Amino acid sequence: MIETHSRVSTTVIAPKFVGRSWLIITLAVVLFGALLLGVGIGAVAIPPEVALAIILSKVGINLDVTFTPQQMAVLWHIRLPRVVLGGLAGAALAVSGALLQGIFRNPLADPGLIGISSGAALGAVFTIVSGVAVIGIYTLPIAAFLAGTATTLLVYQLSRRHGRTDVAMLLLVGLALNALAGATTGLLTYLADDAQLRSIVFWTLGGLGGALWETVLAAAPLILFVLALAPRLGFYLNLFALGETEARHLGVNIEWIKRAAVLMAALATGTTVALVGPIGFIGLIVPHMVRLAIGPDHRWLIPACALGGAMLLVLADLLARTLAAPAEIPVGLFTAFAGGPFFLVLILRTRRQYGLS
Repeated sequence: MIETHSRVSTTVIAPKFVGRSWLIITLAVVLFGALLLGVGIGAVAIPPEVALAIILSKVGINLDVTFTPQQMAVLWHIRLPRVVLGGLAGAALAVSGALLQGIFRNPLADPGLIGISSGAALGAVFTIVSGVAVIGIYTLPIAAFLAGTATTLLVYQLSRRHGRTDVAMLLLVGLALNALAGATTGLLTYLADDAQLRSIVFWTLGGLGGALWETVLAAAPLILFVLALAPRLGFYLNLFALGETEARHLGVNIEWIKRAAVLMAALATGTTVALVGPIGFIGLIVPHMVRLAIGPDHRWLIPACALGGAMLLVLADLLARTLAAPAEIPVGLFTAFAGGPFFLVLILRTRRQYGLS
């Protein structure tokens, strides 16, 4: 249980940035627009008013807008599950990145740092190569989720000493297990036949092309659970910025906070990677961009990251499937190509602002 002294104000970090509420509102509005674009643009054009009419018709609200059966089928069975899953995945990755950056007190931390992504990849590749299909099409995502979660828990246990978790040790153990999982994945890839190799390559590039309502319903409860609870850690992550010793002196149960943050990140990222494959850049760049806009207060940072991550992945997937139409660029590949140079430019610009170059 978390305890704080009564004299500790919830405004330990003074709001130095204005317009935070407006930024949240703006991100929500832009996300809504991105969702409409995502379901509307493609080989079958669906205008925004038609998209709204189709969606509302499913809940018994009929607007005076006509649409064809083809538009309804394309939107409801193909595009809407994909867009919703993209929004959930983007929010999960961005919030996971914000939580881990708060725990590590390092803006370069991301969900792949503690073995979640590499462990999930190992579980998925093992399932493909072994041919195990105990529960049909759900075997691969469940195996990826369990492997990612198990790797994270192993990292956490190995980094504990005398009942405490050393953040530096958590990072080092995570890097070591990442290397081990990557090597094992490489060995399994080497042993795979041609058909298995194509499946491995398709999955490891990351993509939303296989989104179904079944996968959305499988991901939504776990991701929404994390998105609902993560902002409750915001105040305590603010105190972490002062240092673990100072936070402990202020009455914070730092071990509980570390455990909660790591497990939430593992749950959200493991679920996402299991269903859409490893998608980089979102968990690293979104918290950094939001932090530049509204400051380091995690009470605002985490909700803004959820909206920003969802918006960014929905738009990235829209571009990935339309830029080379009728072909489709894997969204994980697209985010890596777009995000790497952008992040480098952002770092150089920030360095110049602080007079370091």
